[in-house]
This record gives sequence, C-alpha cells and structure tokens, in this order.
Amino acid sequence: MKADTGLLAGRSPERSSRKAATRQRVLDAARELFDTHGYQGTTIREIARHAGVSVGSVFTTFASKGEILSEVMSARLGPLVGELNQVMAHLRGSTADRLRTLFAIHFEFECRQTRLFLSHIAAAFDWTLPVTARAFGRTPQLVQIVRACLQQGVEAGDIRADLDLDEAVQLLVAAYAWTYRLALQEEMDVQALIAVMDRQIGLAVDGFAAR
Repeated sequence: MKADTGLLAGRSPERSSRKAATRQRVLDAARELFDTHGYQGTTIREIARHAGVSVGSVFTTFASKGEILSEVMSARLGPLVGELNQVMAHLRGSTADRLRTLFAIHFEFECRQTRLFLSHIAAAFDWTLPVTARAFGRTPQLVQIVRACLQQGVEAGDIRADLDLDEAVQLLVAAYAWTYRLALQEEMDVQALIAVMDRQIGLAVDGFAAR
C-alpha cells in the first residue's frame, strides 16, 4: 500500500485548510489595523485579538509585523502593477508627461487607503525589519516601471544618456513617498497630491534633460 506522504508529514488537508484560514484572518485584521492605527501603533497582540487567533498562531505563520505588512501590501499591489503594465504600452508624450501619468495612477490607487500606504512607507524606517520584508523602497515592480520610463526617454533623446537611471528612480520614488505627508499635514486630496508631484517631476526632469 502506498503511504500518504501528506499525512506522514503531518499536513492533512484539514490542517492545511485551517492554517490558510488563520493566515487570511491575520492578514485581514492587520490590513484594517494598519489603516486605522498605523504601523507603529499596531502590535502583534492586537492583530491576533482582532483576528480571533492566538499570538502564537500569528508567529507560527509570520516572522514579524513587518512581514505581515509586506504580505498585505503585496496582495494589494498586484492589481496596481497590472494596471501600470497595461498603461506603459500606450503612454505618449515627453518623459515628464509619461512619468506624471504613472505616478498619478499610483496616487489614485493608494489614496483609496492613504493611511495603509503611509504604514507601508513608515515600515521602511523600521531598522529591525528583516531583509525578507518588502517595505516601501523594496518594491521592485515600481522601480522597474519608473526605470523603464526613464530608459525610453534616453532612447528618445530627451533624457541625457549619461544619467544614472537607478539614482534618478530613487529621487522620484523618494519625492512620491514624501508627498504623501501632505495628505495628513495639509489634508490634501488625491488631485492636490498629484499636482504637487507633477511639479516635482518637472523640476527633476529639467535636471535629467539632454543638453
């Protein structure tokens, strides 16, 4: 008789199903708490209580609070990345115009849950965060999309060929993250945030422009 390797490994369908359900409850609870209390204001104990599971169950599923936030944001960013990839093929105009469109899409998406995204940004400054956690700044999809837009500008001749693309991407992404503070400090809505970013992109691209 052939042994059931899944059962021998202690991974029955029921156990796997329970683990998946616990994982989802933790993620759902964490998403709500990060959006209401912020990254620093949310604890593992609160996530566990809100999810209706033990603290031990949280730690057997996730290594840290930062990893939980990473999983929340990874699931959330999937639709955004898909939209951006579709738009990239149809962008026209100058490099500045194309960058403005890309970042406007970001703002319109993330401003649906501004405080959740601010939690994502805040986690980037948690020095205890493990390298496996994908805090803001460790999101390669955003970096790749902005870099591709700048590379197209180089090929079109409106961005100088000697530009350090990686450094330029970091500058733009930093401006994008910093602009979100205005959502709280000045209570700016999404269109006002986009207008600020549009001006900053203009200043940056003036410096990137071919001479």
